[in-house]
Amino acid sequence: MYITCLDLEGVLVPEIWIAFAEASGIPELKRTTRDEPDYDKLMNWRLGILKEHGLGLKEIQDTIAGIDPIPGAKGFLDELRSICQVIIISDTFTQFASPLMKKLGWPTIFCNSLEVAPNGEITGFKMRCEQSKLTTVKALQSIGYDTIASGDSHNDLGMIRASKAGFLFKSTEQIKADNPDIPAFETYDELMEAIKKAMV
Repeated sequence: MYITCLDLEGVLVPEIWIAFAEASGIPELKRTTRDEPDYDKLMNWRLGILKEHGLGLKEIQDTIAGIDPIPGAKGFLDELRSICQVIIISDTFTQFASPLMKKLGWPTIFCNSLEVAPNGEITGFKMRCEQSKLTTVKALQSIGYDTIASGDSHNDLGMIRASKAGFLFKSTEQIKADNPDIPAFETYDELMEAIKKAMV
């Protein structure tokens, strides 16, 4: 029994924080897990910038409402879900993910949650578990599943390496160079073919 575990941002939808950085005119917010491996450090830094500029959940959700999946993502996901179980494992937050899941046909997603004050200020965040992607893949394996994993960032490497087959997708040149043993793909057709081969 196979379950394919996919990252969300950069793999199926554009990076939310990059879109918000452009919409808000705050270039520092373009920093993502591709640049900063320590997610807690990255998120606390982001929350500090939001507070400094008086921005909250509503402003980010307004940006997310205008984000569409990467061209081809929904077709890829639909085909993949027809041949195996699929779980999106993301370090994003339920308050960000819902409108994007609607556009992708409501796939299953495991992600984190934001702590939001009544005035809409994001005051903190609650991670689902430690090293959520790797922990989830190991938990699935412990109940009898073989996992296949794909993502684009530093925080995907654990689940990619722990899986029966793992692939980088639309990653950075630096991450690909640092992990030359992990197959890297740029198109959904290539990724689909690799996943199907891994399941044989």
